[in-house]
Amino acid sequence: MTQEPFVTQDQIDTYRRDGVVLVRGLFADHVETLRAGVARNMDEPGPYASENKREGERGRFFDDYCNWQRIPEFEQVIRTSRAAEVAAALMGSDRVQLFHDHVLVKEPGTSMATPWHTDGPYYFVEGQQVVSFWSPLDPVSTASLRCVAGSHLWEKDVLPTRWAKGDAFFDPAPYMPVPDPDAEGMTVVEYQMQPGDAVAFHYRTLHGARGNTSDSRRRAFSLRLVGDDARYVARPGPTSPPFPGHDMQPGQRLREDWFPVLRG
Repeated sequence: MTQEPFVTQDQIDTYRRDGVVLVRGLFADHVETLRAGVARNMDEPGPYASENKREGERGRFFDDYCNWQRIPEFEQVIRTSRAAEVAAALMGSDRVQLFHDHVLVKEPGTSMATPWHTDGPYYFVEGQQVVSFWSPLDPVSTASLRCVAGSHLWEKDVLPTRWAKGDAFFDPAPYMPVPDPDAEGMTVVEYQMQPGDAVAFHYRTLHGARGNTSDSRRRAFSLRLVGDDARYVARPGPTSPPFPGHDMQPGQRLREDWFPVLRG
């Protein structure tokens, strides 16, 4: 029996115009599995785990990425959810390839915000057919993801910075300074969300999140996927994630033994 499409043409059009769209319930059937995976991830952090400690901030802001191969709950959701199908529709791509997973947890009373940034400049991927899904595993309102509509179409990339220190990740010459969207009157899109809802956004979309001032946790699972036109690109320095020893050359598709094809 053929399933109904998960996203509408209006949602597809919104994603391509604004670089961000809300997809209700995308991971709703997988929330408990993802919660179990996040618990395992926090109990057994990977080599890229970070506590994002900054002087003067309170609470705990944990994040970690590239763990799907060692956390079975993540791989199960990546392969059995409808995320690849939705990604194909939003990107306009026949092919959907896994880039990586990312977990972000802000414990109650965590003051540190997720700084404004775009993901693209940190990555060694170039292309327009790219999408991230950010899905809370707890109800969120003020600690939801915030995205600047239309920023994926800006002519220059935003300077990548280190979250805790705030310094430049690469030489700033090719990049524009990180804007302050609230002070500059930009159109910021954010949503009140239930567990399993997902924000879909382009790698070049400027986004961030406030601290978690509530009395409950804010666990979020992110999934980064790429499509037909995505290719490896060299950056001015080590990327995040770094994927050491990948042996790819500029212009190549991501190697399928490291970055599995999920569709197409």
